[in-house]
Amino acid sequence: MVKPKPIMLDVDGVDVKLSNPDKIYFPELGEDGGRKGDLVDYYRTMATTGPILDAIGGRPTFLQRFPDGVTGDEIYQKHLTKYHPDHVESTRIVFPSKRTGQAFCPRIPADVVWAANLGTVTFHTWPTADPDNDHPDQLRIDLDPTENRTFDDVRALAADHVRPLLEELGYTGFVKTSGSRGVHVFVPIRPEWDFIATRRAVIALGRELERRTPDLVTTSWWKEERGDRIFIDYNQNARDRSMAAPYSARKSPNARVSTPLTWDELTDVDPNTLTIATVPGLVERRGDPWADIADHAAGLEPLLEMVHRDDATGLGDLPYPPSYPKMPGEPKRVQPSRNTDLKR
Repeated sequence: MVKPKPIMLDVDGVDVKLSNPDKIYFPELGEDGGRKGDLVDYYRTMATTGPILDAIGGRPTFLQRFPDGVTGDEIYQKHLTKYHPDHVESTRIVFPSKRTGQAFCPRIPADVVWAANLGTVTFHTWPTADPDNDHPDQLRIDLDPTENRTFDDVRALAADHVRPLLEELGYTGFVKTSGSRGVHVFVPIRPEWDFIATRRAVIALGRELERRTPDLVTTSWWKEERGDRIFIDYNQNARDRSMAAPYSARKSPNARVSTPLTWDELTDVDPNTLTIATVPGLVERRGDPWADIADHAAGLEPLLEMVHRDDATGLGDLPYPPSYPKMPGEPKRVQPSRNTDLKR
């Protein structure tokens, strides 16, 4: 079988190769919108019109790649490949282990399309902007439902409790679907604090939500303690953790997209209808609700006051993910049912 020749795309004046455009990436859609070429065309549209580049431009970006489609093997790429076009840039990052690396750092639409041609389905960004990748400019609130919770439960938590609490503290929250059953709320902040401070700030926010809605919210890292409550995944704010970027496609049967919404849209949106086929039209009709996110950057002081209050009552830090080195002030990293200290 003769391998088809690549197609050269003109992406804002930059030539980008598209190989195997007819390869099926989303089997449920097949040739009717589920090809690699359809995914690349989606990213080309979203990059040249602006929204996705506004979201990921200048940020360390990891690539979740499926070169043979979403039912094939996954490559989660943190480092920029050695060989890449001259227009593609990187940014220096420091991992929790203190090792350093060079992450993909998109600047122009051609960068996004180049990555999509590598089989990138989802772009995962750090909450920092080059060159200062040590001080986040976003807090990321990941509302992660348990198996018995629905999207309706999560959207109600976001709208009825997360948003009002943020506004009470002087913050503006920007909401998007996760591309699955969850909801993400990003909060722009001034890049004046490190990852330890921003992570503790989200823990404090989660604990306050837990106090106000104890039957609905949990900050417990251990699944055995969560019950049916929605988990505030505070560790999404730890160094080297990244989240699906706004307007990123996800590994899903119908090519769902993690889609920024207005708070009014969140009320009745069906996340299954937000796909690579429908999101460009949505943005064309009503614009990008996150376009002015940087204009709402606030200080971390109100949340840090809550951190100090919690510390004073004995509520200190919470566990990091198992791959992280032991962190100062972190409690014993062992699930409660196996913690012999608690059984004495």
